[in-house]
Amino acid sequence: MEALEFSERAREFAQAGAQVFGLSKDSLKSHHGFIAKKGLTVPLLSDPSTEAIKALGAWGVKKLYGKESEGVVRSTVLIAPDGTVARHWPKAPSAGHAQEVLEAVLKLAGK
Repeated sequence: MEALEFSERAREFAQAGAQVFGLSKDSLKSHHGFIAKKGLTVPLLSDPSTEAIKALGAWGVKKLYGKESEGVVRSTVLIAPDGTVARHWPKAPSAGHAQEVLEAVLKLAGK
């Protein structure tokens, strides 16, 4: 759902001067299948080593059905033009989140 919402708003992000990427530890082959199946327009990046995922604060303890495990935590990171983290949404919701991020992008751009 989240990737679909970002894909639907890709033009608005581009007009605001932002590039949107998805990032996971899944393989590029897996990403290609997911993109085709869902009709995504947002590029998906692969980080099997989780080095970038951890650096962006998107790795941590998750709880599913009462069981804790470490893994990718759904997060959004807004990186400013100077390369610094302008905003971080840990445990980002999947529905309605793209609009919130777009508003933050527009504010950062002074629009």
